[in-house]
Amino acid sequence: MPHTASRHLAEGPRVGIRHFTYADGDEFTARARESKDLHHPWLFPPDSAAAYTAYAGRLIEDPTKAGFLVCELDGGDIAGFVNINNIVQGGFLSGALGYGAFAHAAGRGLMREGLDLVVRYAFGPMRLHRLEINVQPGNAASIALARACGFHLEGFSPRMLYIDGAWRDHQRWAITAESATYG
Repeated sequence: MPHTASRHLAEGPRVGIRHFTYADGDEFTARARESKDLHHPWLFPPDSAAAYTAYAGRLIEDPTKAGFLVCELDGGDIAGFVNINNIVQGGFLSGALGYGAFAHAAGRGLMREGLDLVVRYAFGPMRLHRLEINVQPGNAASIALARACGFHLEGFSPRMLYIDGAWRDHQRWAITAESATYG
């Protein structure tokens, strides 16, 4: 069933962003299964109903997380996702982004548009001040997306996250509300 514009939190020329729902499970998991080669070894989105329910539940219920689906305006297909994790309020007002495109949407600029919308939403209605992206150094596509959306390389974190059976090094990219420009 196509997703209607009224469900979008923000829209660009080709995509809109909206929160995850439990009802998105079938499409999301099918897209994740179709995209395994694209995602490996960088990320592992849920590809079963049970895994999706647990994953979406954390994004829906946990106030330190916000999950956004990037949906094509033409037809409503889910093109990818952007999650803000580790949201901290108070004097820090920050969050850590994670994202992924699905194979059918990769290389079409949809995630660039979607990530720009999420950044605007985070600095607008969510009233955050700083966003950070941690990327494995070999993930050229993810680094290119971070750079294209105005994030700046801040540093290197050795053995930062446990992914695919090992502790992985990450580059730390960040943007603040003052430095954000929108493509």
